[in-house]
Amino acid sequence: MSIVLPRDTPIPPGQELAERERLERLHPAGWTNPAPAQRYGLVVVGAGPAGLVAAHAAAALGARVALIERALLGGDCLNMGCVPSKSMIRTSRLYGEMRDAARYGATPPPAPDVDFAAVMQRMRRIRARISRADSIDRLKAAGVDVFFGDAQFDAADAVTVGAARLRFRKAIVATGASPDTPSIPGLAEAGFLTNESVFDLAELPRRLLVIGGGPLGCELAQVFCRLGARTTIAQDAPLFLPKEERDAAQILSDSFARDGIEVRLNTAAVAVRVENGQKFVDLVSDDYRNTVAVDAILTGVGRVPNVEGLGLERAGVDFDLASGIRVDDFLQTTNPCVDVDRVFGAFRQRFE
Repeated sequence: MSIVLPRDTPIPPGQELAERERLERLHPAGWTNPAPAQRYGLVVVGAGPAGLVAAHAAAALGARVALIERALLGGDCLNMGCVPSKSMIRTSRLYGEMRDAARYGATPPPAPDVDFAAVMQRMRRIRARISRADSIDRLKAAGVDVFFGDAQFDAADAVTVGAARLRFRKAIVATGASPDTPSIPGLAEAGFLTNESVFDLAELPRRLLVIGGGPLGCELAQVFCRLGARTTIAQDAPLFLPKEERDAAQILSDSFARDGIEVRLNTAAVAVRVENGQKFVDLVSDDYRNTVAVDAILTGVGRVPNVEGLGLERAGVDFDLASGIRVDDFLQTTNPCVDVDRVFGAFRQRFE
């Protein structure tokens, strides 16, 4: 895996300061990796919430800790997940409540114009402010050695990052997951959004198709609908949120109806094409086939574990590309020196 940073993505005017602050805290442009210690008590691969907490906790207990991250500190949660999505959810809820004021015994205001640029600017300010907690300065102050680059295990007790080789007593793999891309003919050529790119939008899409009825697809479908996009959601199952309680899914369905989201259950997107600059998506439900014209497509069909290219086989860690690292009932991998996404699992013994 190569390092991917958002600093190459065009930033809308007026929002440069917040983005520069965030990137400088989470992956400074001029950063040079430190010289590795002879041996670390703990090496953490992945600097999302699990990795950051593990690194801070182990350092507080007196361990010599190294943290490896290929992109940005904070991981998906801060940069492409919880923080930006919940920021936009809050704003979209406000717009929804203004339109639905009569339901709460209030006089509805005149139809508000949505300032999408302001919505995104607020999200970026919040993201930049929260990045202080996950910053490189905080890790350095805690005594954690931070390495940016692609991590690869080359032995049961060693991992490389760039030209450096880090030996360890314990390691934690906290590399998270990436969006699963559906294999729909024409989708890649037409272009689509995932949680890794949707928060870089500069303009609100007029017509949005969301493929997938899991948590990510549902929350962003509602966000963009409430912000003014004509939104359709296609789910190939008979209900939303298949892993949740049915009552919760019904509440969500009722909310979608109030918001005006066009819902297509038992429906699969089977082909995408572009004609005269416009995207067309073929949808199939049972024997019924129809085509919708959209300006943007957002996929939220699931996630796949980030385990490929880590060299886990050289560390004696059993894994599968679809299901991730295999663990026992105690979240122990097949290498007793390597744990998975577990903050305190590495603390069963001292790090001397």
